[in-house]
Amino acid sequence: MANAENTDRMRLDKWLWAARFYKTRSLASQSVEAGHVRLNGHAVKPARDVRPGDMLEIVTGDAHWTVVVLGLNEQRRPAPEARELYEETVESSERRAAEKENRRLAPVPGSDLRGRPTKKARRQIRGFNEGG
Repeated sequence: MANAENTDRMRLDKWLWAARFYKTRSLASQSVEAGHVRLNGHAVKPARDVRPGDMLEIVTGDAHWTVVVLGLNEQRRPAPEARELYEETVESSERRAAEKENRRLAPVPGSDLRGRPTKKARRQIRGFNEGG
């Protein structure tokens, strides 16, 4: 039931969800409330309208995106279609590539560990923690 006059704007949290920056709309809303999303350089509320041409700064985990809104879509579509809703700035893509390279060159200690420790590893951990 969208009016013809409302097709040129959309709620910010709904747009972030439709553009696949967040898995759920409530996560998008919480992120906006926490100040992780800025619209045209200003902190805003989740219900704020976003229009084509607006600039968004989005922080999700370690990634920092700066995007320009190109389109609006009321529904969440597949990722290739969602990428057509925005255009990432050149500075943002270069910054994300540099951060990715830094993570590759200097990984977080323990990031290569997967799953539960083995029996041998548990004994080593216990021995280290107990000083034995």
